[in-house]
Amino acid sequence: MAVPLICESPERQAHAKLLRQRYGFTEVLADSPCLLVLTDSRLELRKTDEPKLGAVFVDFVEGATAHRRKFGGGRGQAIAKAVGLKKGANPSVIDGTAGLGRDAFVLATLGCQVTLVERHPAVAALLEDGLARAQGSEVADIVARMTLRFGPALALLPTLAADVVYLDPMYPHREKSALVKKEMRVFQTLVGPDLDADALLAAAKQAARLKVVVKRPDYAEPMAGVKPASAVATKKNRFDIYPS
Repeated sequence: MAVPLICESPERQAHAKLLRQRYGFTEVLADSPCLLVLTDSRLELRKTDEPKLGAVFVDFVEGATAHRRKFGGGRGQAIAKAVGLKKGANPSVIDGTAGLGRDAFVLATLGCQVTLVERHPAVAALLEDGLARAQGSEVADIVARMTLRFGPALALLPTLAADVVYLDPMYPHREKSALVKKEMRVFQTLVGPDLDADALLAAAKQAARLKVVVKRPDYAEPMAGVKPASAVATKKNRFDIYPS
């Protein structure tokens, strides 16, 4: 789906033009259900037919991300255990389904070098904007460990290598929280289902020196129907682990 990008800030018209050229955004609004808006302070994604949902944007400095950074449990978190973060061990990670970058930021906070792979241009642009805004902030040292790569994971994974490949493909959600309603409704409209998700497992194993970690809802089948060697479970999710 072609996503329009409009600019509300006269001072940022040149940057808006650069984003359109880089990611292929249009200027024509037409009847697109999603719209990117460059404001004075950030890049936002809005669902045009549901304006009350509010904007989706990437913020690594404040809000829920800051709370998780400060109070999320450090290396005791399930994702940290699954990836293999131990005292003196900071594995490099490829996040093959970066999305809004929250899990990647957690891993970078804990010391990992993380490559974020995002295939959808609008989501990649939001990530780029969030990373840029975080530079010079209190989390500048963290985002310095995060590198964004724009393109399909199936195409990029053969060109990359890391200790761990982390995957969290789009999966239908049962929860009805406000956050899921807002972001997942926007994402389902914008991105749609990950129809090629199962093919990622084999590609991820080739790129991972140690293992592949796949985040799944607790009710979901294993990726590609392949039983993991082990898993780290939480109340709502599990992290399936596949040795390379």
